[in-house]
Amino acid sequence: MRIYTKGGDRGETGLIGGRRVGKDHRRIAAYGEVDELNGQIGWLRVAVDDPDVDRFLGTIQSLLFETGAELANPGPREPDDPGVRESDVLSIEREIDRLEADLPPLRRFILPGGCEAAARAQITRSVCRRAERGTVALLREEPGETQIVPLLNRLSDYLFVLSRWLNRRAGTPEPTWSARSGDPPEEELRDRPESID
Repeated sequence: MRIYTKGGDRGETGLIGGRRVGKDHRRIAAYGEVDELNGQIGWLRVAVDDPDVDRFLGTIQSLLFETGAELANPGPREPDDPGVRESDVLSIEREIDRLEADLPPLRRFILPGGCEAAARAQITRSVCRRAERGTVALLREEPGETQIVPLLNRLSDYLFVLSRWLNRRAGTPEPTWSARSGDPPEEELRDRPESID
């Protein structure tokens, strides 16, 4: 079977169910960003040497593949295809809690960097936020019941915590933000911009 079909040479592609849309359609953009996120996680895994984290990231990659398929389907799901589930979101929350148990409290704003794996996790986090924004934009135009936004929201939080955890595991100090006029008092640190709910 040839990898190229030439069917998209005029700037259109097919969705699940056969509908043809432009390659710049919000739905294509949304699942394209999820696909990019999946690729970034693969790139992150190359730098992660902890087998438990690597296994969990592999599970996330499979879940994101299913997420892309859900986004590519503009119609109702089959009864035996629940799509992304609340239990998938909860599994990420449990992993966040597991990693955070090994971390000191967050006192200052964190900058991307540190060891290579942690820096890759931060880049992956920003790609995750873009995928989340793209999905939200799609759902504003074509509303539907889905757990994809909570999934991506929680995954971004996980990648932030993972970055901190990887730096701690490597013994690498966390890069922190300093205002040019001096550091803000600790009590001024509120919700971290790395997360933004």
